[in-house]
Amino acid sequence: MAATLLIAGCNRHQSALAPFGAEAEQVRHLTLVLVVGSVVILVALAGLWVAAVRAPEGRLSHKGGMRLVLVLGALVPTLVLFALLLYALPMMRPRPVSRADLRITVTGEQFWWRVAYQPAGTPPVTAANEVRIPVGRTVAFQLKASDVIHSFWIPGLAGKMDMIPGRTNELVVRADVPGRYRGACTEFCGLSHARMALDVVAMEPAAFDRWLALQRRPAAPAPARGQALFAENGCAGCHTVRGTGALGTIGPDLTHFGSRLRVAAGTLPMETEAIARFIRKPDDAKPGARMPAFPHLPPDDARQIATYLQGLQ
Repeated sequence: MAATLLIAGCNRHQSALAPFGAEAEQVRHLTLVLVVGSVVILVALAGLWVAAVRAPEGRLSHKGGMRLVLVLGALVPTLVLFALLLYALPMMRPRPVSRADLRITVTGEQFWWRVAYQPAGTPPVTAANEVRIPVGRTVAFQLKASDVIHSFWIPGLAGKMDMIPGRTNELVVRADVPGRYRGACTEFCGLSHARMALDVVAMEPAAFDRWLALQRRPAAPAPARGQALFAENGCAGCHTVRGTGALGTIGPDLTHFGSRLRVAAGTLPMETEAIARFIRKPDDAKPGARMPAFPHLPPDDARQIATYLQGLQ
Protein backbone atom coordinates (compact mmCIF):
# COMPACT_ATOMS: atom_id res chain seq x y z
CA MET A 1 0.00 0.00 0.00
CA ALA A 2 2.76 2.43 0.94
CA ALA A 3 4.65 1.59 -2.26
CA THR A 4 1.51 2.30 -4.31
CA LEU A 5 1.11 5.72 -2.70
CA LEU A 6 4.77 6.56 -3.34
CA ILE A 7 4.53 5.52 -7.00
CA ALA A 8 1.35 7.60 -7.41
CA GLY A 9 3.21 10.68 -6.20
CA CYS A 10 6.08 10.32 -8.67
CA ASN A 11 4.45 11.98 -11.71
CA ARG A 12 5.91 15.28 -12.88
CA HIS A 13 2.81 16.94 -14.35
CA GLN A 14 0.80 17.12 -11.12
CA SER A 15 3.07 16.85 -8.11
CA ALA A 16 4.19 19.24 -5.39
CA LEU A 17 7.47 17.28 -5.36
CA ALA A 18 8.17 18.26 -8.99
CA PRO A 19 7.78 22.06 -8.88
CA PHE A 20 7.88 24.26 -11.97
CA GLY A 21 7.03 27.47 -10.08
CA ALA A 22 8.98 29.54 -7.56
CA GLU A 23 6.30 29.26 -4.87
CA ALA A 24 6.05 25.47 -5.15
CA GLU A 25 9.85 25.23 -4.99
CA GLN A 26 9.78 27.18 -1.72
CA VAL A 27 7.08 24.86 -0.36
CA ARG A 28 9.16 21.79 -1.24
CA HIS A 29 12.30 23.29 0.28
CA LEU A 30 10.48 24.28 3.47
CA THR A 31 8.94 20.80 3.68
CA LEU A 32 12.39 19.21 3.61
CA VAL A 33 13.67 21.61 6.28
CA LEU A 34 10.68 20.87 8.51
CA VAL A 35 11.20 17.14 8.08
CA VAL A 36 14.82 17.51 9.20
CA GLY A 37 13.67 19.58 12.18
CA SER A 38 11.08 16.97 13.15
CA VAL A 39 13.74 14.25 12.95
CA VAL A 40 15.96 16.23 15.34
CA ILE A 41 13.08 16.53 17.83
CA LEU A 42 12.23 12.84 17.40
CA VAL A 43 15.82 11.82 18.10
CA ALA A 44 15.91 14.00 21.22
CA LEU A 45 12.67 12.49 22.53
CA ALA A 46 13.83 8.98 21.66
CA GLY A 47 17.05 9.62 23.58
CA LEU A 48 15.02 10.80 26.55
CA TRP A 49 12.87 7.65 26.41
CA VAL A 50 15.94 5.37 26.20
CA ALA A 51 17.59 7.17 29.10
CA ALA A 52 14.47 6.86 31.22
CA VAL A 53 13.67 3.22 30.42
CA ARG A 54 17.06 1.55 30.06
CA ALA A 55 19.19 3.40 32.57
CA PRO A 56 20.30 1.18 35.50
CA GLU A 57 18.38 1.76 38.70
CA GLY A 58 19.91 4.51 40.75
CA ARG A 59 22.03 5.88 37.92
CA LEU A 60 19.92 9.02 37.61
CA SER A 61 19.11 11.10 40.62
CA HIS A 62 15.86 13.01 40.76
CA LYS A 63 17.73 16.21 40.00
CA GLY A 64 19.59 14.62 37.07
CA GLY A 65 16.39 13.17 35.66
CA MET A 66 14.61 16.52 35.81
CA ARG A 67 17.59 18.15 34.08
CA LEU A 68 17.41 15.52 31.31
CA VAL A 69 13.66 16.09 30.85
CA LEU A 70 14.20 19.84 30.73
CA VAL A 71 16.99 19.66 28.15
CA LEU A 72 15.77 16.89 25.82
CA GLY A 73 12.03 17.16 26.43
CA ALA A 74 11.57 20.92 26.51
CA LEU A 75 14.65 22.98 25.63
CA VAL A 76 15.75 21.14 22.46
CA PRO A 77 12.23 20.98 20.89
CA THR A 78 11.56 24.63 21.76
CA LEU A 79 14.84 25.84 20.23
CA VAL A 80 14.36 23.72 17.10
CA LEU A 81 10.76 24.87 16.59
CA PHE A 82 11.71 28.50 17.18
CA ALA A 83 14.55 28.23 14.65
CA LEU A 84 12.20 26.66 12.11
CA LEU A 85 9.68 29.48 12.65
CA LEU A 86 12.33 32.15 12.08
CA TYR A 87 13.50 30.32 8.95
CA ALA A 88 9.98 29.95 7.55
CA LEU A 89 8.57 33.43 8.23
CA PRO A 90 10.34 35.17 5.31
CA MET A 91 8.90 32.57 2.91
CA MET A 92 5.37 33.52 3.94
CA ARG A 93 5.64 36.94 2.34
CA PRO A 94 3.46 37.15 -0.79
CA ARG A 95 5.24 37.82 -4.06
CA PRO A 96 5.01 41.52 -4.96
CA VAL A 97 2.75 42.34 -7.89
CA SER A 98 2.55 45.52 -9.96
CA ARG A 99 -0.08 46.99 -12.26
CA ALA A 100 2.01 45.93 -15.26
CA ASP A 101 1.85 42.24 -14.34
CA LEU A 102 -0.55 39.84 -16.03
CA ARG A 103 -3.76 39.09 -14.17
CA ILE A 104 -5.80 35.98 -14.84
CA THR A 105 -9.29 35.70 -13.40
CA VAL A 106 -10.33 32.08 -12.83
CA THR A 107 -13.91 31.38 -11.79
CA GLY A 108 -14.94 27.95 -10.53
CA GLU A 109 -18.16 26.58 -12.02
CA GLN A 110 -19.86 23.18 -11.73
CA PHE A 111 -17.74 21.52 -13.10
CA TRP A 112 -15.42 23.64 -15.21
CA TRP A 113 -13.18 26.71 -15.11
CA ARG A 114 -13.98 30.12 -16.60
CA VAL A 115 -10.69 31.87 -17.44
CA ALA A 116 -10.11 35.53 -18.39
CA TYR A 117 -6.67 36.94 -19.21
CA GLN A 118 -6.26 40.62 -18.32
CA PRO A 119 -2.94 42.05 -19.55
CA ALA A 120 -2.31 45.61 -18.41
CA GLY A 121 -3.89 48.22 -20.66
CA THR A 122 -5.77 45.80 -22.95
CA PRO A 123 -9.25 44.23 -22.93
CA PRO A 124 -9.60 40.79 -21.31
CA VAL A 125 -9.37 37.58 -23.33
CA THR A 126 -11.84 34.85 -22.35
CA ALA A 127 -11.13 31.10 -22.41
CA ALA A 128 -12.02 28.02 -20.39
CA ASN A 129 -10.60 24.89 -18.72
CA GLU A 130 -7.00 25.72 -19.56
CA VAL A 131 -4.47 28.17 -18.15
CA ARG A 132 -1.40 29.37 -20.05
CA ILE A 133 1.23 31.46 -18.29
CA PRO A 134 4.54 33.01 -19.37
CA VAL A 135 7.72 31.64 -17.81
CA GLY A 136 9.72 34.12 -15.73
CA ARG A 137 6.89 36.64 -15.35
CA THR A 138 4.79 37.36 -12.29
CA VAL A 139 1.15 36.35 -12.71
CA ALA A 140 -1.66 37.28 -10.31
CA PHE A 141 -4.59 34.86 -10.25
CA GLN A 142 -7.90 36.41 -9.19
CA LEU A 143 -9.88 33.44 -7.88
CA LYS A 144 -13.69 33.41 -7.68
CA ALA A 145 -16.63 30.99 -7.62
CA SER A 146 -20.06 31.42 -9.14
CA ASP A 147 -22.00 28.68 -7.35
CA VAL A 148 -20.37 26.68 -4.52
CA ILE A 149 -16.94 26.68 -2.89
CA HIS A 150 -14.17 25.32 -5.13
CA SER A 151 -10.43 25.15 -4.47
CA PHE A 152 -7.73 26.04 -7.00
CA TRP A 153 -4.53 23.96 -6.89
CA ILE A 154 -1.75 23.55 -9.38
CA PRO A 155 0.65 21.45 -7.25
CA GLY A 156 3.82 22.20 -9.19
CA LEU A 157 3.15 25.96 -9.29
CA ALA A 158 1.95 27.06 -5.83
CA GLY A 159 -0.17 26.15 -2.84
CA LYS A 160 -3.94 25.70 -3.01
CA MET A 161 -6.45 28.47 -2.43
CA ASP A 162 -10.22 28.40 -1.95
CA MET A 163 -12.62 29.99 -4.43
CA ILE A 164 -15.59 31.34 -2.48
CA PRO A 165 -18.80 32.81 -3.95
CA GLY A 166 -18.94 36.57 -3.38
CA ARG A 167 -15.22 36.85 -2.62
CA THR A 168 -12.06 37.31 -4.70
CA ASN A 169 -8.83 35.70 -3.47
CA GLU A 170 -5.49 36.53 -5.02
CA LEU A 171 -2.69 34.04 -5.67
CA VAL A 172 0.55 35.50 -7.05
CA VAL A 173 2.91 33.07 -8.79
CA ARG A 174 5.86 32.78 -11.16
CA ALA A 175 6.57 29.78 -13.37
CA ASP A 176 10.23 28.96 -13.95
CA VAL A 177 10.14 25.82 -16.11
CA PRO A 178 8.17 25.57 -19.38
CA GLY A 179 6.00 22.53 -19.97
CA ARG A 180 2.53 21.00 -19.71
CA TYR A 181 1.12 20.43 -16.24
CA ARG A 182 -2.17 19.79 -14.51
CA GLY A 183 -4.25 21.33 -11.76
CA ALA A 184 -7.42 20.28 -9.98
CA CYS A 185 -10.29 21.40 -7.81
CA THR A 186 -9.52 20.21 -4.28
CA GLU A 187 -12.78 21.19 -2.53
CA PHE A 188 -15.74 18.84 -2.94
CA CYS A 189 -18.15 20.75 -5.18
CA GLY A 190 -20.62 18.11 -6.40
CA LEU A 191 -20.94 14.82 -8.24
CA SER A 192 -18.18 15.51 -10.79
CA HIS A 193 -15.74 17.15 -8.40
CA ALA A 194 -13.09 14.51 -9.21
CA ARG A 195 -13.55 15.30 -12.94
CA MET A 196 -12.83 19.01 -12.65
CA ALA A 197 -9.23 19.22 -13.80
CA LEU A 198 -7.26 22.07 -15.29
CA ASP A 199 -4.66 21.91 -18.04
CA VAL A 200 -1.71 24.24 -17.40
CA VAL A 201 0.86 25.28 -19.99
CA ALA A 202 3.93 27.30 -18.98
CA MET A 203 5.27 28.97 -22.12
CA GLU A 204 8.29 31.04 -23.10
CA PRO A 205 7.27 34.72 -22.93
CA ALA A 206 7.45 35.34 -26.69
CA ALA A 207 5.38 32.23 -27.44
CA PHE A 208 2.84 33.25 -24.82
CA ASP A 209 2.48 36.73 -26.31
CA ARG A 210 1.86 35.23 -29.75
CA TRP A 211 -0.68 32.78 -28.34
CA LEU A 212 -2.54 35.53 -26.48
CA ALA A 213 -2.67 37.66 -29.63
CA LEU A 214 -4.23 34.72 -31.50
CA GLN A 215 -6.78 34.24 -28.73
CA ARG A 216 -7.96 37.83 -29.22
CA ARG A 217 -9.03 37.10 -32.76
CA PRO A 218 -12.54 35.93 -33.64
CA ALA A 219 -13.17 32.31 -34.55
CA ALA A 220 -11.59 31.00 -37.73
CA PRO A 221 -13.91 29.94 -40.60
CA ALA A 222 -15.28 26.46 -40.00
CA PRO A 223 -17.49 23.88 -41.80
CA ALA A 224 -20.84 25.54 -42.56
CA ARG A 225 -22.90 22.42 -41.84
CA GLY A 226 -21.51 22.01 -38.33
CA GLN A 227 -21.95 25.69 -37.58
CA ALA A 228 -25.59 25.55 -38.77
CA LEU A 229 -26.31 22.53 -36.56
CA PHE A 230 -24.64 24.32 -33.63
CA ALA A 231 -27.07 27.21 -34.07
CA GLU A 232 -30.15 25.09 -34.84
CA ASN A 233 -29.78 23.05 -31.64
CA GLY A 234 -29.60 26.11 -29.40
CA CYS A 235 -25.91 25.82 -28.47
CA ALA A 236 -25.53 29.58 -28.97
CA GLY A 237 -27.86 30.15 -26.03
CA CYS A 238 -25.13 28.98 -23.62
CA HIS A 239 -21.84 29.42 -25.50
CA THR A 240 -19.95 32.27 -27.14
CA VAL A 241 -18.09 31.91 -30.42
CA ARG A 242 -16.70 35.35 -31.17
CA GLY A 243 -17.20 36.42 -34.76
CA THR A 244 -20.50 34.52 -35.03
CA GLY A 245 -24.01 34.99 -33.65
CA ALA A 246 -23.24 32.76 -30.65
CA LEU A 247 -23.16 35.07 -27.63
CA GLY A 248 -24.21 32.83 -24.71
CA THR A 249 -22.40 33.26 -21.41
CA ILE A 250 -23.78 30.38 -19.32
CA GLY A 251 -21.26 27.81 -20.54
CA PRO A 252 -17.59 27.96 -21.60
CA ASP A 253 -16.42 30.30 -24.35
CA LEU A 254 -15.78 28.10 -27.42
CA THR A 255 -14.11 30.66 -29.72
CA HIS A 256 -10.81 28.77 -29.83
CA PHE A 257 -12.08 25.44 -28.51
CA GLY A 258 -10.06 23.37 -30.99
CA SER A 259 -6.74 24.74 -29.71
CA ARG A 260 -7.27 23.34 -26.21
CA LEU A 261 -5.58 20.21 -25.00
CA ARG A 262 -8.61 18.31 -23.72
CA VAL A 263 -12.39 18.44 -23.45
CA ALA A 264 -14.75 18.90 -20.48
CA ALA A 265 -12.20 20.27 -17.99
CA GLY A 266 -9.58 17.61 -18.59
CA THR A 267 -12.05 14.70 -18.65
CA LEU A 268 -11.99 13.65 -22.33
CA PRO A 269 -9.42 13.68 -25.16
CA MET A 270 -9.70 16.28 -27.93
CA GLU A 271 -11.17 13.77 -30.38
CA THR A 272 -14.24 13.98 -32.62
CA GLU A 273 -15.98 10.91 -31.19
CA ALA A 274 -15.35 11.98 -27.60
CA ILE A 275 -16.76 15.45 -28.27
CA ALA A 276 -19.80 14.01 -30.08
CA ARG A 277 -20.56 11.65 -27.17
CA PHE A 278 -20.26 14.52 -24.72
CA ILE A 279 -22.66 16.66 -26.78
CA ARG A 280 -25.32 13.94 -26.81
CA LYS A 281 -24.90 12.66 -23.24
CA PRO A 282 -22.72 14.97 -21.09
CA ASP A 283 -23.93 13.31 -17.90
CA ASP A 284 -22.17 10.07 -18.89
CA ALA A 285 -18.79 11.79 -18.68
CA LYS A 286 -19.62 14.32 -15.96
CA PRO A 287 -22.50 13.34 -13.66
CA GLY A 288 -24.36 16.40 -12.42
CA ALA A 289 -23.11 18.64 -15.23
CA ARG A 290 -25.52 21.49 -16.02
CA MET A 291 -25.14 21.12 -19.77
CA PRO A 292 -28.41 19.74 -21.20
CA ALA A 293 -28.32 16.36 -22.91
CA PHE A 294 -29.19 15.89 -26.60
CA PRO A 295 -29.90 12.14 -26.86
CA HIS A 296 -32.34 12.84 -29.73
CA LEU A 297 -29.52 14.34 -31.83
CA PRO A 298 -28.48 11.90 -34.59
CA PRO A 299 -24.89 10.68 -34.02
CA ASP A 300 -23.81 12.02 -37.42
CA ASP A 301 -25.11 15.50 -36.55
CA ALA A 302 -23.23 15.36 -33.25
CA ARG A 303 -20.05 14.48 -35.15
CA GLN A 304 -20.65 17.41 -37.52
CA ILE A 305 -20.88 19.79 -34.56
CA ALA A 306 -17.80 18.18 -33.01
CA THR A 307 -15.85 18.67 -36.25
CA TYR A 308 -16.97 22.32 -36.31
CA LEU A 309 -15.79 22.84 -32.73
CA GLN A 310 -12.44 21.19 -33.43
CA GLY A 311 -11.95 23.63 -36.30
CA LEU A 312 -12.24 26.61 -33.95
CA GLN A 313 -8.52 27.17 -33.58
